[in-house]
Amino acid sequence: MNNDYHVPVLLEECLEALDIKENGAYVDVTFGGGGHSNKILEKLGEAGHLIGFDQDADAARNVPDDERFHFAHSNYKHLKRFLRLFGFKKVDGILADLGVSSHQLDVAERGFSFRFEADLDMRMNQQADKTAIDIINDYSAEELQRVFGQYGEVRNSKTLAQRIVQERQRYTIQTSTQFLNILGPLIRGQRNRYLAQVFQALRIEVNDEINSIRTFLEESAEVLPVGGKLVVISYHSLEDRVVKNFLKFGNFEGKPEKDFYGNILKPFKMLTRKPILPTPEEIQLNPKSRSAKLRVAVKI
Repeated sequence: MNNDYHVPVLLEECLEALDIKENGAYVDVTFGGGGHSNKILEKLGEAGHLIGFDQDADAARNVPDDERFHFAHSNYKHLKRFLRLFGFKKVDGILADLGVSSHQLDVAERGFSFRFEADLDMRMNQQADKTAIDIINDYSAEELQRVFGQYGEVRNSKTLAQRIVQERQRYTIQTSTQFLNILGPLIRGQRNRYLAQVFQALRIEVNDEINSIRTFLEESAEVLPVGGKLVVISYHSLEDRVVKNFLKFGNFEGKPEKDFYGNILKPFKMLTRKPILPTPEEIQLNPKSRSAKLRVAVKI
């Protein structure tokens, strides 16, 4: 495991939730530094299999030399396609640790963080076309307001959008420093919280994260057999709402659809009435885990 890349969050809780069978087949759709994957491999026998997904080329450097491991350099929304490619129709359990990795945040030139001077890139897949620079300089004021309001829950999203449009008439907004100069007078409340919300909104839009999560959840329901486990860690309310609604109601609107007999039509049964949270000890050791919420479901 590459400890500098990403410390695995809620590791023991995830392993317990997956309830790993020695000769089963499992998927880690957010491979990253291999923290969760390597522990899953330790619990698998010789006939076990683990498929790891990651769209970030940097993650490929962490792939273990283990014939039981299969790596898909891809977004997890293509879950079903790559499982077929590797010869798996069904798998016994799926783990997703959503959001951005510590590595992506800590490498300045990736442009994910307001802590560093860098071009505003924010692509998880470095082969993708659209960057945060494109969004800031090309989107209309209405589109920018939608992004910051919907994905960052930024309270003054309209004012922020108008200010960006005004400033970009004078110059191309390209770097984090330029962007922070624009944001400075608009910050409301705690500075770091406000900036985190704005940068989160851009990152989600660049990577189309919410739609990817939705597609992934739907495909998970197709590749898990009855009794198969789905284990998902989310880090902000938007992600968690999507996950919770789908696991609880089988849709993303959060409205139960019932059959003729009044039973809710859904592919999963929630095993966690409330999300599992990191302990104070884990948060102290790994502060980036503080907003994590773990939800577990079983295919029915």
